[in-house]
Amino acid sequence: MKKSVLVAALVVGFASLFVLSCAQKELTADKAEFIVNNAAEPQTLDPSLIQGVPEHRLYMALFEGLTINDPKTSKAIPGIAESWTISPDGKTVTFKLRKSTWSDGTPVTAKDFVYGWLRTLKPETAAEYAYMIGMVVKGADDYNQGKTTDPSTVGVKALDDYTLQVELVGPAAYFVDMTAHYAFAPLPQHVIEKFGDQWVKPGNFVGNGPYTLKEWKPQEYIFAVKNPKYWDAKNVKLNSIKILAVTDEKTSYNMFLKGEIDWDTSVPTDIIDEVKLRPDYQVNPQLATYYYCFNNQRKPYDNPLVRKALAAAIDKKALVEKVTKAGQIPTDAFTPPMAGFTPQPGIGYDVAKAKELLAQAGYPNGKGFPVLTIKYNTNEGHKKIAEFVQEQWQNNLGIKVELKNEEWKTFLDTRSNAHDFDVARHGWVADYMDPSNFLELFITGGGNNDGLYSNPKFDELVKKAASMPDSPERNQTLMDAEKIFAEDQGMLPLYWYVDLDMIDLTKWDGWYGNPLGVHHWKFISKKK
Repeated sequence: MKKSVLVAALVVGFASLFVLSCAQKELTADKAEFIVNNAAEPQTLDPSLIQGVPEHRLYMALFEGLTINDPKTSKAIPGIAESWTISPDGKTVTFKLRKSTWSDGTPVTAKDFVYGWLRTLKPETAAEYAYMIGMVVKGADDYNQGKTTDPSTVGVKALDDYTLQVELVGPAAYFVDMTAHYAFAPLPQHVIEKFGDQWVKPGNFVGNGPYTLKEWKPQEYIFAVKNPKYWDAKNVKLNSIKILAVTDEKTSYNMFLKGEIDWDTSVPTDIIDEVKLRPDYQVNPQLATYYYCFNNQRKPYDNPLVRKALAAAIDKKALVEKVTKAGQIPTDAFTPPMAGFTPQPGIGYDVAKAKELLAQAGYPNGKGFPVLTIKYNTNEGHKKIAEFVQEQWQNNLGIKVELKNEEWKTFLDTRSNAHDFDVARHGWVADYMDPSNFLELFITGGGNNDGLYSNPKFDELVKKAASMPDSPERNQTLMDAEKIFAEDQGMLPLYWYVDLDMIDLTKWDGWYGNPLGVHHWKFISKKK
């Protein structure tokens, strides 16, 4: 009898292994359950080095921080932290972590957060978003700037394996929302120390998100499969996702129409009138600004008169009505309106004023002005906007303008790392819903200050606001900072975004329009 039971058990066991093996074989890129076009080849998958929206989408699949964004409101909800408490003075936040593991089965502990934050802060890491931690965490900025080499001076500590304590520079009411950002990611020290900068490659990769890296075919796609060791795996509905790197909007749109893509994150602007008639076209207001970045340290763009002249020569209303045509809001202010915060406008459209300012700068009717190059990442929509601006500057100011496009990864390197540009296309989607998230970009020496803008008074006000409680006084301090920034014309705002996507919401659940345009993979599922 026992022998019969054993034989039966072995048969069942082998059958289960066979079924599992078949299931694993079915998880191939050509049979992915959900396909999205990310519109770019990612620069990196390393959370410390991520800079853009395409990489952020991948981060949300492969990693998870203390919190994640609610799919409808964008506010922070529990991630690896199951709960948190804030001290009466608002300066200490203590997170209680849930028991979870990395995709290789190693426990995720508070020490992984300490390691991750310190790695991002280390000057040699050269992380663009290190400043974000430095703005709010006690001692983090000094450590990032190399003023101290002692990591114990940074206000992040593992009290035990599942308790993380963070000391802040002030009562930042928005701090918990910030922790959904990849700058605050935990990192697998045991894997990074073993593989170095190759740790994010297939075969080496270890993450703690709802999906894990299966395959990466550069310039084509990334294939990720459901992570069975993810703490909430039972609520992850999709077994696999394929993230494409198609840069041409027309190509990706046609793929969507043919059913080859389930979610297209870009929309071809030259046929937007046609696209808007489709029921699977999704447009949602977004807390984001499309702008052009001046190289504030390169002549003649180091001259505020030149920057103001260039800004005043562009009809932003015509841009959104004739080119983008999707409901974007033209703006002369950088920071979008938020509760208690009124955007501080810039110079506005005034061709006569623009000519006067350019003449004052020494370039009457554009004479003697060097050839200006607008740099943008490869994308038909960005190209059309650049062509519009090119025409405006040439016709209204008499200066010669050339256009240069670069593939996304190269563009980030030349614009953000090497600062090799005259004027560059830029965009900022809020990481959390607070005006400081926009203004802190332009702090002197900040990682995202690609145009190298610098004004000590502006720095002082933004840093002061970081240590103030949420109040009308804090909002006024931030508005005062933006007023200085607008007077300097540190950059050129063009419009406030709307989030444009193609996805059939009669087919898919868990995808919602939200203020940050963030769509977490764990919530997406196929409708029954």
